[in-house]
Amino acid sequence: MGTLYLVRHGQASFGADDYDQLSELGRRQSVRLGEYFAERGIHFDGLIAGTLRRHKQTLEGILQGMNRAGEHLAWEGLNEYDSEALIATVHEGKLEKPTSPELYRHHFRLLRDAMGRWMAGSTSPRGMPTYAQFVAGVASALDHVRANHYGQNVLVVTSGGPISTAVGHVLATPPEKTIELNLRIRNTAVTEFAFTPKRHMLVTFNGIPHLDAPQYKDWVTYA
Repeated sequence: MGTLYLVRHGQASFGADDYDQLSELGRRQSVRLGEYFAERGIHFDGLIAGTLRRHKQTLEGILQGMNRAGEHLAWEGLNEYDSEALIATVHEGKLEKPTSPELYRHHFRLLRDAMGRWMAGSTSPRGMPTYAQFVAGVASALDHVRANHYGQNVLVVTSGGPISTAVGHVLATPPEKTIELNLRIRNTAVTEFAFTPKRHMLVTFNGIPHLDAPQYKDWVTYA
């Protein structure tokens, strides 16, 4: 039996011109997760990450917290969907920058609607794969882990979309359920699978044990 740890990236720069970089809090969340792994004596035989900047920065923070270095395998199939391209399929013109709770809710209502249409195959967001191709990219990473890391611990750093897709793929849930999973995943949350050469089995989902202590109560974020 092996164990796969899927980690969502730390807090990124939601609402900024460049979302794809960690905020200062996101960096601290990542280092703290690495410290947690080290405190628990958890080591990794394989390191895999999507190719987005926030994925690589999160992995760097985790390794810093663990006081270790290591080469990782870059996997494009673990990259997040393009939320702007999705929203453009249901909203004409540039979406107003979210600066209030209501605008944040409006943003995610549009995203939820757009994701549902993309999953159903009724829209083709510009520059994005089909939903079936997106699932295949995530599934290919799971296949790689089973084929190459049986009996080992593997760390994968990615985004909420691929993580929820992996859970849905393993549990064979309807695509619309993936949306609900996706929108609740917290930054640096850990989803754990046990795996054999034949299959993955869900153990935990969306856990943040590294942020359980009172001093980290303001570190829990979603974007």
